[in-house]
Amino acid sequence: MKFMSAVIVVKDMEKSRNFYETLLNQKVKMDLGANVSYEGFSLQTLETWIDFIEKVENDISLSKNNVHELYFEIDDYDTFIKKLNNYNDFEIEIVHKTKEFPWGQRVIRFYDPDNHMIEVGESLDSVIKKFFDDGMFIEDIAEKTGLPVEHLADLKNKLKI
Repeated sequence: MKFMSAVIVVKDMEKSRNFYETLLNQKVKMDLGANVSYEGFSLQTLETWIDFIEKVENDISLSKNNVHELYFEIDDYDTFIKKLNNYNDFEIEIVHKTKEFPWGQRVIRFYDPDNHMIEVGESLDSVIKKFFDDGMFIEDIAEKTGLPVEHLADLKNKLKI
């Protein structure tokens, strides 16, 4: 068995597409109208979803349940935060402002137009690169991040640090 994609239900396909394509830079892989596929997830209209699962609209809740999220990473986290702060197509509800985890990665969480939680995190590669650029030793980076020294050495070579 092979996992193919997560599907999230949306009320307004155009509004959701604007959010994912404009704010999160997602590229459409396939547009079937009521279903739009991106890398790793798809949007499905509420009307068709109700029909697919043989329910009525009152059986579907798009309330904030805070038990799942779509996770995205970006190398230039600071530029994304500026973009998020200037995104004017509709109000974004922030779950929490930027926080930095003990391993050095910064993240922010917010809701999409249909109350699906979104996390955008600084890519681990960019965190590791920053540590190397700051003069940290590979053993110290391994201790901070929990990543094996061998992985960090490979990454250092890949990033040409």
